[in-house]
Amino acid sequence: MRIAIIGGTGEEGFGLGLRLARAEFPVTIGSRDPARAQVSATQANELLGTNAVQGMGNAAAARWGEVVIISVPYSAHVATLQGLAQELAGKLVLDVVVPLDPNNPRRLLPPAAGSAAEEARAVLGPTARIVAGFQNISAHALRKLDTPVESEVFLSSDDQEAKAVVMDLAQRAGFTAWDVGELESARLVEPLTPLMISLNIRYKSRRGGLRVTGIKRG
Repeated sequence: MRIAIIGGTGEEGFGLGLRLARAEFPVTIGSRDPARAQVSATQANELLGTNAVQGMGNAAAARWGEVVIISVPYSAHVATLQGLAQELAGKLVLDVVVPLDPNNPRRLLPPAAGSAAEEARAVLGPTARIVAGFQNISAHALRKLDTPVESEVFLSSDDQEAKAVVMDLAQRAGFTAWDVGELESARLVEPLTPLMISLNIRYKSRRGGLRVTGIKRG
């Protein structure tokens, strides 16, 4: 399963790329600047001791990927999706973006669609298979490859088959994944990110994210 990460030069996208490449998925880091993407790919391969990661411009990466992860700052979310609408048609799109206030990451700016994931669906239309997930995972924790990420992944989508694919990716990369329902559930998951940021600041912690305890799987 080829995985392209749009915004893969950023902290979150780069960390996800490391974890997925270590799980032996072929990964391409995408960037508006192909040269910057190639530099990040080289850094990832050096950390992993492999050649599993490559770098491309965003459009080329989106065409190459079977799963395309959107991991850009929220301020670039809509423009990025609009610019890649043709490349993303019919693709499985994993949106990890959270609509944070760029001036205050402890504050959420919910879009008119209700969540960043639903905004992606509105921009890309019915042909894209949108899954929301990984919004609450710390980029710092992702990069600590010698330590398991002690955080669950909450997945929401109206496409059950696409959600199952992402759940398998998450589990193979070492995460515990939970199906939290339809795409609208992203409205509940995305606000957990500014909450975790606030807690980490208050308690001077760098926790990987949220844990779910006391629930037995069916």
